[in-house]
Amino acid sequence: MTELPLRKLQALFSEKLQENVRMANYTTTRVGGPASGMISVYTADEMRRTVKILWELDVPFRILGSGSNMLVSDSGFKGVMVHNRCHNVRIDTKSEQALIFAEGGANLGAVSRQASLRGVSGFEWANSIPGTVGGAVYGNAGAHGTDISTCMIAAQVITKNEGEQSLDSEGMGFRYRSSRFKRNREEIVILNASFFGTKVEKEVTQRLLEELTAKRRQTQPVGPSFGSTFKNPKGDYAGRLLEAAGMKGVASGHASISTVHANFILNDGEATAQDYYRLIRLAQKTVKEQFDVSLKLEIELLGEFEDD
Repeated sequence: MTELPLRKLQALFSEKLQENVRMANYTTTRVGGPASGMISVYTADEMRRTVKILWELDVPFRILGSGSNMLVSDSGFKGVMVHNRCHNVRIDTKSEQALIFAEGGANLGAVSRQASLRGVSGFEWANSIPGTVGGAVYGNAGAHGTDISTCMIAAQVITKNEGEQSLDSEGMGFRYRSSRFKRNREEIVILNASFFGTKVEKEVTQRLLEELTAKRRQTQPVGPSFGSTFKNPKGDYAGRLLEAAGMKGVASGHASISTVHANFILNDGEATAQDYYRLIRLAQKTVKEQFDVSLKLEIELLGEFEDD
């Protein structure tokens, strides 16, 4: 890959451009080497301008939300991370149909809690998912038997070839834990999304929120992780397969598969991205050998990793 046009980027973005930013400070696993550059954006117009410039200059970039859906190699990412800090949320309870609007950088759990506090149900399942609205739409995030595709009205998005447009669930091409953009590794910027909700008594949605949160707390570990590492194969669960394969507690360096839920990989505080990568490949290899099932990643790999 050619060198980034850093001087042009410095001239265009001035102090907004940070260089050699350690990604371990921005990912939920607390691992990851340096990104060549990072630009934080706080409004939709800033986002539009930023990605337009990066596309015009042919600069590789990724949208960074909470950093829960990516594993950045220890050697880093040779491109620009666009940190989405656009997090406005609006809950409309005046219409007959309750509506939830959130910008792409809004925390998914915070949106869930705000809706619940306003007496809007239907988003309680999202409370414990690490990530932002943009990442959740991109990957069709879900929990407790539901997902983004079941409640999304539309997403306002930008792509390099088609510009800005509004896409519904069909337009996003949602499937289990993916959109057509994620499957095709097509660059997309999710500015905002709107969702259906149901007006209920506050006590009803608050109780459901607490029940679902307590359930996840009992069945999932605490500590730096992606959340779920692998997608569930059809008719089965990645965690069940990994546990049956004897992977609970297995470690690579300072990363280990949780003894609470085998689909979680935890960092003990000193893990590297390569530790995570080795454990991911070992888990996939072991499950394939024992059950002839190919586990697919729910997260994305960025940068270069070493295969043993």
